[in-house]
Amino acid sequence: MRIISGTNKGMKLYAPEGMSVRPTSDKIKEAIFNMIGYIDEESIVLDLFSGSGGVGIEFLARGAHKCYFVDASHKSLSYVKKNLELCKFKEKARIIMGDYERAVINLSKEGIKFNYIFADPPYDLNCGANIAKKVFENNLLEQGGMLIIETDKSEKVIDNIDTDVIKYKEKLYGRTRISIMTYGEN
Repeated sequence: MRIISGTNKGMKLYAPEGMSVRPTSDKIKEAIFNMIGYIDEESIVLDLFSGSGGVGIEFLARGAHKCYFVDASHKSLSYVKKNLELCKFKEKARIIMGDYERAVINLSKEGIKFNYIFADPPYDLNCGANIAKKVFENNLLEQGGMLIIETDKSEKVIDNIDTDVIKYKEKLYGRTRISIMTYGEN
């Protein structure tokens, strides 16, 4: 796993061994960033199920102002911390220990809005639609903000979203479905 563009391009990041964490592959990361395009330097990012932090750190390397990393695993967050220190992004990050639903609610109460929210839950949780529902219920995206969810190709993310202010696109890459929802105006 490495940074594929921007600051620290090519730098290898720490990742745990084994299958307990499934880091987003470089191919999938590149596809995601090709789909979303330019990252504004004022962008605020939320990386849910951050694992070792590779995607959130990629946002920072591409110029994002700040990234919030959320994971329920102490071990995963220790890798996020190591990778942030390695890339010298510690001051641009906030690490939150906990599950995604609680984090979404708490961040909403703080009044924080995000330009990008990336979620890569374990495929067997089958919670992509619930993540989207919670993000929109709690009004976490800025106008024009993007919610990017990586799931197994069999999981339908958009089916239960009840809003007419969402532009939606998705791509399949092997076993992976990338769903991107852009929050716009009526």
